[in-house]
Amino acid sequence: MQENMQEFITLANYLADEAGKIIRPYFRAPLEVESKADESPVTIADKKVEDHLRRLIEKRYPDHGIIGEEFGLKESKSQYTWVLDPIDGTKSFIAGRPSFGTLIALCENNVPILGVIDQPILKERWVGAKGFETTFNDMPVITRECADIKYAKVISTHPIMVPEWKEIEDQSSFYIWGGDCYSFGLLASGYLDCAIESHLSPYDFAALPPIIEGAGGHMCDWDGNKLTLKSEGRVIAFGDSALKDKFLKILKD
Repeated sequence: MQENMQEFITLANYLADEAGKIIRPYFRAPLEVESKADESPVTIADKKVEDHLRRLIEKRYPDHGIIGEEFGLKESKSQYTWVLDPIDGTKSFIAGRPSFGTLIALCENNVPILGVIDQPILKERWVGAKGFETTFNDMPVITRECADIKYAKVISTHPIMVPEWKEIEDQSSFYIWGGDCYSFGLLASGYLDCAIESHLSPYDFAALPPIIEGAGGHMCDWDGNKLTLKSEGRVIAFGDSALKDKFLKILKD
């Protein structure tokens, strides 16, 4: 498995490189924006990236499944499924903010085992994989020790994601908003202590657990369960697992 994982990591890095080549020319350039059925925005960059990455995966591993935000599901003929979000944080991308990212994940029997967060404008990349240390631009990173909620630095994309946000804000060091997948990279690097989201699809979160856990943190759903492709999309990540019970209690009360 270790040998196969190294091959998967190599491919995931290549996919991120290729995504960045497509994305960079569109950033802060005139861009036509479409609305999907759920009224969320999508751009030609989103579509071009996912189409290209799918072709590369299918060429290398034709029996692997693929789930992507823009082009849906290709059923797996093996235990492996790649999960792609070409631009996580499309609104930030459209607005010219470099806080979006390309998410690339590999799942084995629906469980995430490899994840990449790539920020192609800042050229920042986090890679996490089962059995490997998480890296940031090829250097190992580690989460921050923080066992007390009153010292915790917390982040979510939007208040609507977390109905209990005011209670958490009152008990923690501070609560900030925005960042999409980039927030989880910062958590893996020790700059944040907790990231909370809801209403996510598998392509939004599948890349994140291997990155957080390979850096020494913990990630689960709001009931404390391990994340899989079947999870409903309420996720929480901790730099220090000692925070887990405190935060989950607030979210359940």
